[in-house]
Amino acid sequence: MNVLQINQSDIGGGAAIAGYRLHQGLLDQGIDSRLIVGEAKTHSDRVAHIPRKHKIENRLFPLTGRLGLHYIGLISTFDLPAHHFYKNADILNFHNLHGNYFNYLAIPKLTASKPAVFTLHDMWSFTGHCAYSYDCDRWKIGCGKCPYPDTYPSISRDNTHLEWQLKNWVYDRSKLAIVTPSRWLAEQAQQSMLNRFPIHHIPYGIDLAAFQPLDPEKCRFLLGIPTNKKVLLCTGQSLTDPRKGGDILLSLSQNLPQSIKDETLLMLLGHGGEDISDLVGMETLHLGYISSDRIKSIAYSAADLFILPTRADNLPLMLQESMACGTPMVSFKIGGVPDLVRPGITGYLATPEDPKDLCQGILQLWENDRLREQMSQQCRTIAVAEYSLELQAKRYIDLYQKLLEN
Repeated sequence: MNVLQINQSDIGGGAAIAGYRLHQGLLDQGIDSRLIVGEAKTHSDRVAHIPRKHKIENRLFPLTGRLGLHYIGLISTFDLPAHHFYKNADILNFHNLHGNYFNYLAIPKLTASKPAVFTLHDMWSFTGHCAYSYDCDRWKIGCGKCPYPDTYPSISRDNTHLEWQLKNWVYDRSKLAIVTPSRWLAEQAQQSMLNRFPIHHIPYGIDLAAFQPLDPEKCRFLLGIPTNKKVLLCTGQSLTDPRKGGDILLSLSQNLPQSIKDETLLMLLGHGGEDISDLVGMETLHLGYISSDRIKSIAYSAADLFILPTRADNLPLMLQESMACGTPMVSFKIGGVPDLVRPGITGYLATPEDPKDLCQGILQLWENDRLREQMSQQCRTIAVAEYSLELQAKRYIDLYQKLLEN
């Protein structure tokens, strides 16, 4: 079976990393998986760039941008059937199609002769422009009058009703099977224009050998962390991203008692951590952005708790990584977070947008070493039982086979 994964990048961003892990899991199962992407960061004969007609598209981009219509000027997408990766593929697997590299109007042409899976990593596929709609549900009725034009990907003109109609037109002429990594996103898709297709729930898989519990004392020694400190970890590609709650993280200094702040070290992984370090009001260790899974595993294992103050998310990879390393988690009850942060079992779920409740969760777990150790063991047990890369790959292979048989 030859599978072609189509994604914004191979490892640049959360959706890209999730897609690349699936690619590796399929290879481990003997499936010939290849990627064609907008931005390649790895060097492999299994990864190729989408060919681009830059001269023409660079002229069209300002026009479509002024209209508030993303990506429809990327005419090179229609040439994909000529690429040898496409020609040799038995089945397609679309991933993150936003990011200025792919024209979604080409989906009917690409799926006309090959079965296709569309793995959703956010809400963009069924909204008029946004990746997350927050408290807006106008995507259920056709968008228009967008309350959040500045949210990613931002628009300069509100043509969200037209973009919604274009996507609806595309899906009416396409053959797809939808996959959602979280139960929450499956529920959203069922209420959207995508409900004309079969919708499958397949969680992300994770390399349980790369992400595993390590000796905390040795990890702290490697990172230069004092033995008398409790360690709170926060990671993200961009720690200052409002969607990821960078401002909420800063509020820890106002909502945690001084005695707790004095004995706590906040460890930060990601871009923008230096800005938070200067303002958070407690000792910090900023490690910068780290791409190595094994080094990240050291950081997770060195931490007593992992915190994710996110405002909107699908199935956050950071929570999955923390779980696999046996580190209990504190986050908000939004999106797909409850799939991973299970109250009293793997961590604490706070009321959305409530920094005080988030700090209450930290304090509750700080004060109960026995509960934290019990949660640590349960985190690893659940990761092994439900989120192995092998299990994810086998579920996709079963879906691919069913689509090929039909």
